[in-house]
Formats: sequence, structure tokens, C-alpha cells
Amino acid sequence: MIILMPLSAKEEDEGQLVNLDKVVIWGFFELLEGRVQNIEYLEDRNEYKAMIDVVVVADKNDYVWPFMEESIPVLEAPIQREIDDVIEAFLFKELYEVDGLGN
Repeated sequence: MIILMPLSAKEEDEGQLVNLDKVVIWGFFELLEGRVQNIEYLEDRNEYKAMIDVVVVADKNDYVWPFMEESIPVLEAPIQREIDDVIEAFLFKELYEVDGLGN
């Protein structure tokens, strides 16, 4: 499973989930059996060629239609900002589904 996140920095200990209009780098996190197996960082998310399973955003009001047009589910992390916290919240199903209508 590949999770895409807009981040503030490439360094895992410094990078945090940010709004889409503030993204510095995109983090692609490959999960296998509940663990991060691989992380790839790209400045342009369109350079990533594998299928993305889900996008996690910081705010449900971010402009998420490009992801929805690509049939990529979008989840909101309402309070989690640290990468590890977002991954943990995803694994425990604590993130909220975004419908693109701001609901």
C-alpha cells in the first residue's frame, strides 16, 4: 500500500504533514504488514509512477479534486502532523474520509 503525504521537509524527524498549498516535498510511504517498508520523496508528485492507494491531507478543505479525478481516496488527519503519528492513525483507522465537498 502506498500512502502519499504533502510534507514540510524531507527529513523524517523534521517533516510534518502540511496543507496542499504549503507542500515542500511529497512523501510516498510504502506500507507492508503494518510497517513502513520504503519512503520516497519527490518535489513533483506526478513523477511517481506506481499506483497511489491513498492521500492523507491536513485539512478537508484543501483542493483535493485532482486526487479524486484519479480515483485516489483522500483521508484527513485532523490533528496529526508528525509523520509517525499520521501513519499510526492510518493503521488504527483514525483518519477521516474526505468527500471533496468540504464535509
